[in-house]
Amino acid sequence: MTTAPTTQPPRHLAVIMDGNGRWARQRHLPRVAGHRVGARVVRRVVEECARRGVGHLTLFAFSSENWRRPADEVSVLMELFVRALRDEELRLQEHDVRLSVIGERGALPARLQDAIARVEARTADCRGLHLHVAANYGGQWDIVQAARSLAAAAACGALAPDAIDEAGFAARLALGSAPPVDLLIRTGGELRISNFLLWHLAYAELYFTDTLWPDFDIASLDQALAWYAGRERRFGRTGEQVQAGAAGA
Repeated sequence: MTTAPTTQPPRHLAVIMDGNGRWARQRHLPRVAGHRVGARVVRRVVEECARRGVGHLTLFAFSSENWRRPADEVSVLMELFVRALRDEELRLQEHDVRLSVIGERGALPARLQDAIARVEARTADCRGLHLHVAANYGGQWDIVQAARSLAAAAACGALAPDAIDEAGFAARLALGSAPPVDLLIRTGGELRISNFLLWHLAYAELYFTDTLWPDFDIASLDQALAWYAGRERRFGRTGEQVQAGAAGA
């Protein structure tokens, strides 16, 4: 059966950037070397997504479970994040990219929190790609904090419980008004979503590649987007309904 391919770039692309440590280990380098190379890949992917007209790009930089890693590695990751914000601030503005960081910020180092707030403020008026970086983020945490927010509003009488709907719940999530994820890319060969954007991934196309994140280049991105373009996105409909809709568009 002929499918109805997607002709537009994803409105919302999410990426689990996996494989930095393994990339370094294969080269007998310290793990931090993989993270440093991975940061350069982030720059290229952000700029390419901005050029292609992707509306939202969400990158999983540090999960709430990553605190379990060795303390020295966590410290290096936090420092790399601060440096990346400093080094990329002007570049983001030049490419009209707005930065937002999602996650539980209170546990992040104060220096990093200050850097995040500064870059968010200075890119707030950018109207191109909206870059969301998930730091100390977990999908279950996100759903719980949204539920708590709704419960508090209901408890004080500001919201009737029977008025809670999917749209209202989604608005309380960390991504707020961002659209659902269209395409999730996970590098590094693992086949799981690792507690990432559980709500927003409900109808996402899931693309897994063995390529380690430091090796993920523009050709790799092209391959993922070409795969996405060939997907028939049904959203509960039959293939025949999708075909009829495409023919009548």
